Amino acid sequence: MAGRLQDKVAIVVGAGSVGPGWGNGKATAVLFAREGAAVLCADRNGAAAEETVGIIEAEGGRAAAAATDVTDPGQVEALVADCLARYGRLDVLHNNVGILEVGGPVETSLESWQRVMDANLTGMFLTCKHALPVMERQGAGAIVNIASIAGIRWLGVPYISYHASKAGVVQFTKAVALQYAKAGIRANAILPGLMNTPMIVEPLKDAYAEGDVDKMVEMRDAQCPMGRMGDAWDVAHAALFLASDEARYITATELVVDGGLTAQIG
Repeated sequence: MAGRLQDKVAIVVGAGSVGPGWGNGKATAVLFAREGAAVLCADRNGAAAEETVGIIEAEGGRAAAAATDVTDPGQVEALVADCLARYGRLDVLHNNVGILEVGGPVETSLESWQRVMDANLTGMFLTCKHALPVMERQGAGAIVNIASIAGIRWLGVPYISYHASKAGVVQFTKAVALQYAKAGIRANAILPGLMNTPMIVEPLKDAYAEGDVDKMVEMRDAQCPMGRMGDAWDVAHAALFLASDEARYITATELVVDGGLTAQIG
């Protein structure tokens, strides 16, 4: 089914990639464009956002880049205003920003805790704060937030701020969905499991295998019932479904994308 987002306008927050390859946001932005959406690609790293736009435009899609720090209220407000100035509406908000810092409650500094909370949870609050009035005026909209199975399970690595922030995303999404259900706005969360994306390299390589990235990948693959981690496209296809009209009666829920991992360790 081609054109599942035909003539829609989407903001993908975190549309760049922190390293070579495909991050979840980058893959989702490209997939949304392939399915007919005009995509405003937002990322703190403007060059990474421009790279994603370049891929979309090379394929004949419509996209623009916006260097945006989602922890900055003024920049988030400007992002939504930019979307309206460019495209006249906002149909899909996809929140994909997330950072991870290793440490339990004793080891984690207050600065680290606040940094992760600001990026992973406060950023979603700010994007929704400015996107929801637009969608409410339109009488329709879809919000897709990236949480994590770390929000509902212990995964063997102590990253207390990541666990707490992703659990917060799950309940934040439910609350938004129920408050705005009668306004025609849907909100759902995706809970990825162990994924092989550029994001995992720096924060986790020492926690798993003393800096050996290949060994870390091997260990994480072995944890998964399917024998391998998922990748960015697994998350992107889930986001496309939830953003599309195929999911028109789905709201306030979590779509787990983990190859069966939570069923195994639940």
